[in-house]
Amino acid sequence: MVEAGGEVSRTMQAFRAILSTSNMLAYLAMMAPRLIELRRVLRQTGSLYLHCDPTSSHYLKLLLDAVFGPENFRNEIIWRRTGSNSAAQRFGPLHQTIFYYRKSEATPYYPQFTPYTEGYVRDYFRYSDERGQYRPVLLTGPGTREGDSGKKWRHYDPTSSGRHWQPGSYIYAKYTEITGDKLAEYPLLERLDKLDAADLIHWGKDGAGVPNYKAYLADLPGVALQDMWGYQPGTEGTVSGRPDECIDEDVKWLTSQDSERLGYPTQKPEGLLSRIIMSSTQEGDIVLDPFCGCGTTIAVAQRLGRRWIGIDITALATTLIKTRLRDAFGVAAQFHTVGEPITLGDAAELAATDPYQFQWWALDLVRARPVDEKKGADKGIDGRIYFHDEGQGGKTKQIILSVKAGKVQVQHLRDLRGVIDREDAQIGVLISLQPPTKPMRVEAASAGFYESPWGKHPRLQLLTVEELLDDATIDMPPQQSSVTFKRAPKAKVKQDESDPLF
Repeated sequence: MVEAGGEVSRTMQAFRAILSTSNMLAYLAMMAPRLIELRRVLRQTGSLYLHCDPTSSHYLKLLLDAVFGPENFRNEIIWRRTGSNSAAQRFGPLHQTIFYYRKSEATPYYPQFTPYTEGYVRDYFRYSDERGQYRPVLLTGPGTREGDSGKKWRHYDPTSSGRHWQPGSYIYAKYTEITGDKLAEYPLLERLDKLDAADLIHWGKDGAGVPNYKAYLADLPGVALQDMWGYQPGTEGTVSGRPDECIDEDVKWLTSQDSERLGYPTQKPEGLLSRIIMSSTQEGDIVLDPFCGCGTTIAVAQRLGRRWIGIDITALATTLIKTRLRDAFGVAAQFHTVGEPITLGDAAELAATDPYQFQWWALDLVRARPVDEKKGADKGIDGRIYFHDEGQGGKTKQIILSVKAGKVQVQHLRDLRGVIDREDAQIGVLISLQPPTKPMRVEAASAGFYESPWGKHPRLQLLTVEELLDDATIDMPPQQSSVTFKRAPKAKVKQDESDPLF
């Protein structure tokens, strides 16, 4: 990349001179080729949003300028990511940054709006008539003109204030809504007469003020989004028309009590991604998230009727994303996964190159949850499945899973038996790449059964990857009773008949 020359090469060489060999330089060297590729795959109408924190934002801004060109920088969005942050030697760091770049001048932007505050409505929409509350808006634009737009109308001469007649597009639409007539078909000064006849002109005190047109509160979408997005707790009652919401509540940081929280450490609120996706795409457009984590971008894109591609390097992330999509959308979310093992040979290759990825992938085959403990401290537990079989309010029960990529022996099963006794689990399952030995099958048979309302289930079960790829499953109470993952809330989506992406 550096040897290729150009702006990115020069920028990276400058970083090398400034940062020497450091973690930050390693991060920037990782990001640079990815940003180049992301720009390459973008359509001419595409946009890129990059989220980062203040420790790297200044370097990334320079790198993005080199990749996209500084003329394609659109915004540095400030997002309040937490409520408070203790810092003894500095101001508490609350914000993170989202850089917004376009691919070209052809890139569209679709303005989004937030509700007015009650104070704004009180201060600006101070007038009302039979149509509702309104605010006066100037009928003129800056600069003097010759022709009708510079002529005096009634008692007011716009050129006296260095302006000219220029009614806004809103009032043209409002006039048509009220009268069914098209205002633009009339000469300019006659348009003003038509507006006055339709009672759409505000004349001010005693009818002798500067003429303005009436902009009605009920017609207006709110305040156009600016580049500071910050939830403000304690502002309930200040958002017009939404008495139970606070300012910028849709981009509120997630807490452990939030229903959409899935336990992923860097999970973003769905409202944050909704703002981004709706600002730069329309229904049917494609959204790509190349670092998709727990899949918030994907879930929001699915809900908003966009097509999507998500990329992540870990089987743990893809497991969580698939579970999230199934919980939120059911069969409405049709997707295809690329890069996961689909044959026994694929599985063996993954086990040899990355045992932990193999473990997470194998657990996903049975919809199990990987343990939260750090690597090397799992206490003999690789995954868990939680379930209920006692009806409403009954005890949560569990299945303990152990995954083995190498040769298996009876001691592995005895260890698992000890773990399920220690954890007071109902069932233990050993998933192996290699077939189990005869002594292992004898040991499993000696463990007896767990009885549920659906019948008897072996307490120790042996499953090979090959069997799981052939659709074998754990013998357990029905999956509808599973509570393994924290469930994503059901999503309401607009159904369409567009072709699927894949």
